[in-house]
Amino acid sequence: MKGWRLFALALFCLLLLPVTALAQPAQRVVSFHSQVMEENGQTFLRCEIGLSQPPAEYTVKGGGVLRPKRLLIEFADTGMGDVPRDVTLNEAYARQAVFREEEGLTRLAIAMTAPAEEANYRVSTREADKKQKLPWRLVIDIYDAEEHSGPALIDGVKGHTIVLDPGHGGTDTGAIGVDGLQEKDITLLVAKRVQQLLTDSGARVVMTRDDDQDVYGPSATDAQELQARVDVGEATGGAEVFLSIHCNAFAKPAAHGTETYYYPKSENDKALAQALQDGMLDHGKLRDRGVKQARFYVLRNSSLPAALVELAFITNYEEKRLLADEDFQQEMALGICEGLANYFAAMR
Repeated sequence: MKGWRLFALALFCLLLLPVTALAQPAQRVVSFHSQVMEENGQTFLRCEIGLSQPPAEYTVKGGGVLRPKRLLIEFADTGMGDVPRDVTLNEAYARQAVFREEEGLTRLAIAMTAPAEEANYRVSTREADKKQKLPWRLVIDIYDAEEHSGPALIDGVKGHTIVLDPGHGGTDTGAIGVDGLQEKDITLLVAKRVQQLLTDSGARVVMTRDDDQDVYGPSATDAQELQARVDVGEATGGAEVFLSIHCNAFAKPAAHGTETYYYPKSENDKALAQALQDGMLDHGKLRDRGVKQARFYVLRNSSLPAALVELAFITNYEEKRLLADEDFQQEMALGICEGLANYFAAMR
């Protein structure tokens, strides 16, 4: 009887083994590509790590006392697909990328040429693009320390005070576009990029909201919410302009392009709108829908020169893809900042 029990226990353990062996990570590394690129006058090495789906968690660690030039990325619950484990890179920026799969995670170590400090690399993400057959990607841009001088600066905004209003937020999603993309999320992302560029360039920026929230509160009427945004500008000492950032929408998905609105309280309102429109067109390269008058609440009720920009149509398939793309968001942010700089120059 005792021997039978031991046999049964051994058989039970054997039955469990395949279950453990078949346990699979939540996602896999499916691609790795690198190439030297140039944007905004800067050259850099871009490394794109493709994953079968967005990772539940990843961490980026730069430098350290023992290995100051090693950039380490760890993907939790991730395995390796059919991807080379060791990749030789462009030595002007980095020598080698090495993948190592360990229990429960995958590590990528990049041997940079310059110290692995935040000034010498940038990390961003890209959503999967079914049309282009591209997976979800973690993107790492690595700069030559001798050439890279940090974030691009915008001439002409230093010392100026700007109020930024990321449209919608909280209980108000704004327009909902293709694949459920929400306007409130895009406006906040672009506004934060504008804020960063302006702040790095010496401007003072006040945001009506800096996260996904209602400005007045969740129980507000439309007028109360919009007035709360205007009030932020009115309460900001030294504020020179009020800029509200939005995405456009229309019932027909063919509608496309960029446009900017103003209310003619003074000549400055139109001048601000035109400068912003010109800047966005230079960088976004979308159809010019023009500068137009409108009686939007925040434009009529702000005592500051005010403009409302419509970046692109969230209901257009191609422009929705652009709005979700970080490179396009950055280009539109640069266009807005350059528009502000040109406006301030014209007001001297």
